[in-house]
Amino acid sequence: MTRDLNTGLRFGFLIHDVSRLRRVAVDRALKPLGITRAQWWVLAFLSRRDGMTQTALAADLDLTKVAVGGLLDRMEASGFVERRADQSDGRARRVCLTRAGARMVTAIRESVETVELDILSRVPDEALMQATETLRTLKETLLEILGGEPEAGTTVEIENLA
Repeated sequence: MTRDLNTGLRFGFLIHDVSRLRRVAVDRALKPLGITRAQWWVLAFLSRRDGMTQTALAADLDLTKVAVGGLLDRMEASGFVERRADQSDGRARRVCLTRAGARMVTAIRESVETVELDILSRVPDEALMQATETLRTLKETLLEILGGEPEAGTTVEIENLA
């Protein structure tokens, strides 16, 4: 079946726009918590893989090691994370949630849940399930195109995001 490339391009832009607008809505909901987008993304990744290396975290966030280092410096000063030496690799540093970081993850999830429910309120369950399956198929196709091996962080399930 031949497809209209313009339709496909519009679909890609729509995915991008929805993602961007969702981030803006979540940022707004989290503003009272005094946490930035970069910080809540770090906490979201650590809530699923606490103790990941600083290098893996940088790859997951699509940031440079230097940028993540500065971000972690600020988050460590705020008491949300701590960096520890890796037991098996003296060059690597592992990033771990502190109790304050874990409490912030809980607060983030509570705030985001309200936003997510609002966002999805007009989408019937069947349509949401179909959209989820479509996005998973697109993700699998993209991973195959990129060589079959998921990059760090690409295996995160949709329902696990903060």
